[in-house]
Amino acid sequence: MREETDDSERGERLRSGDSVVWEELYRAMYPAMVTYARRRLPAEEARDAVSETIARALSRPDRLPSLPAKPEAWVFGILRHVVLDMQRRSYRGIRALRRIPTLSTEWGEVADNIVSAEEQGEVRQAFGRLSPRDQEVLELRVLGGLSAEDAGRVLGMREGAVRNAQYRAVRRLRAQLEHDQDPEGLI
Repeated sequence: MREETDDSERGERLRSGDSVVWEELYRAMYPAMVTYARRRLPAEEARDAVSETIARALSRPDRLPSLPAKPEAWVFGILRHVVLDMQRRSYRGIRALRRIPTLSTEWGEVADNIVSAEEQGEVRQAFGRLSPRDQEVLELRVLGGLSAEDAGRVLGMREGAVRNAQYRAVRRLRAQLEHDQDPEGLI
């Protein structure tokens, strides 16, 4: 009960534009936001997207939904729209060229501790062959650290649908990796 009261109070303070609470939210979310944006945009544009997102959120804090919605999901929803807007603007003149997404530097730093450089390349390639929807679900859940419920709010999906989509995306990623290791099916 106390946690819900704390969340409710936090939401009210955010809606009222309390700069201390906004700064706490920004500091907590910044790494995940940059990671998410860098999956889709060059590094400098990703930082600009995060800045634009916070500016939009701060310009209309009264639009922050009440509980059970979390501010993080609302801000990620804004970020998603900002990124899409930036992609549309940058790709208008070069529709034939499609940027193949690569895993972000932050992901690379985590991956350094888990897998070798060769394995990282294999994971990047397999991830790049996933559908944009699969990539986005994994990015929001894994890189963004959002709950299934919050990712659902960003994607316009129900919580269970997000979990199912994540499960299927992981299965497809695993299948891509297995195919890459044994393309002839000899093992």
